[in-house]
Parts: sequence; structure tokens; C-alpha cells
Amino acid sequence: MSLLNVKHLQKIYSTRFSNQKVEALKDVSFDVEEGEYIAIMGESGSGKTTLLNILASLDKPTSGEVLLDGKDLTKISDKHISAFRRDNLGFVFQDFNLLDTFNVADNIYLPLVLSKEPYALMKPKLEKLAKPLGINHLLEKYPYEISGGQKQRVAVARALITHPKIILADEPTGALDSKSTDQLLSIFDQIHQSGQTILMVTHSSKAASYASRVLFIKDGQIFHQLYKGDMSNQEMYQAISDTLTMLLSGGQ
Repeated sequence: MSLLNVKHLQKIYSTRFSNQKVEALKDVSFDVEEGEYIAIMGESGSGKTTLLNILASLDKPTSGEVLLDGKDLTKISDKHISAFRRDNLGFVFQDFNLLDTFNVADNIYLPLVLSKEPYALMKPKLEKLAKPLGINHLLEKYPYEISGGQKQRVAVARALITHPKIILADEPTGALDSKSTDQLLSIFDQIHQSGQTILMVTHSSKAASYASRVLFIKDGQIFHQLYKGDMSNQEMYQAISDTLTMLLSGGQ
């Protein structure tokens, strides 16, 4: 069953000091099935960040539709978009986006606080997430007291605590060392196995090799897609590397 339907997305930017227009996305269409784990890859300037921002309802397309459970995100009013985003989407960013003035527990609680959820209902949700993510001993610490890998696990907990329909991850391993990257990718794999839908933008072939499908974007269009099927992570990594080589060489 399709959870997300992206239909004929186009995004055109006008430059500030001239009449020149830049077409960042050109007729992008794809579907995301419930429980799928998709990675989006492409060179800088390919349009993948623009696409993610539109899927996150942080930007609106020039034309096209983004349907989440049949509801068009592009038609939601500015008045209601923040609540819709908070109730349906979970975000994991490269730079963590944690508040240094809040301890770990309060950072994770933040989406629930904004939704005015009673504390008595919030605490069990945190306890359910903290141990599997290996952060139960960090809840009273502040972000500046913990490592990058720990910060990203806190960010994952914050994204999951609202039970979002989709996790949107923007270069989630980009600021991590190799050990923390391996830990985070293992966590994402476990989250995916539990049935969570994940859509991740990444430059990392290793990160993308964990996904069940990879979309490659070039010049604002979907250039190719790769299904993992029965491939191992190593086989998927090699297939991704081969596709990126073709992408960079201008092959079709």
C-alpha cells in the first residue's frame, strides 16, 4: 500500500538579482510503500535537498502534488502546516538540531510538549525508546556533554516519539565517525525492520546500502532507481557505487 505519492513535482527558483530562473526539480514522480526504506542520492545541486524540503513541507513546489495517506501536503495552509508536520513526520538532521538549554529527556519530549500531550503519557513513550537506542543513561545530561553519535541517537528518539508516518533523514551520518555511523545505521535498520517508513537523503554509499531502494537524482530528475531485493549490504554497496560512477560519467 502506497503511503506517499509524489506526482509530477516541479520547483523553479527565481534568482534575486535577475530574471533568470533555475529549475531545481523537473517532473519528479515516485511512490513510497508503507514500511519502505528509501535512500535518495545525487551530486550537490542535483535537487535532492529541494525534494526533501518539499516532502518535509518546509517548501512548496511550483507544481505537482505530494500525497501522504491521500492528503496533499502542498495544499495545507500555513496556519496548520506545523501541526501536520509534527503529527505525521519525524526528522533526523546531520547537525542534530538539539537545544543545548534542554537536557536529553526534554529534547526528546519537545514534539509532545508542542502537541500539549500530558506528561503522564509522555514518560512511558520515552522509556520504551531510550533503552533500545542506548541512551537511557544519558537522559539527564545536556547535548554539549555527550558525543556526536549519542546526539544523533537522541535525535532519532525525538523523531520516533510521535510515532510518525515517515522518518525524513537528511545526511544523518554526515557528522559522525565510522563507529557512530555503524551504530546509527544498525539502529535505522532495526527501526525499518519494526515497520517504520524511512526516507533518507545521503551522499554515503554505505548508508544507502542499508536501504531497500535507492533513488538517484540528476539535474532535477530521477535518473535511476535500484532495488535491494536479496542483495547483501556489500552487494548493494557495489551496485550503488557502479550506478554513481555511471551517473558521474553522464551515462544513461
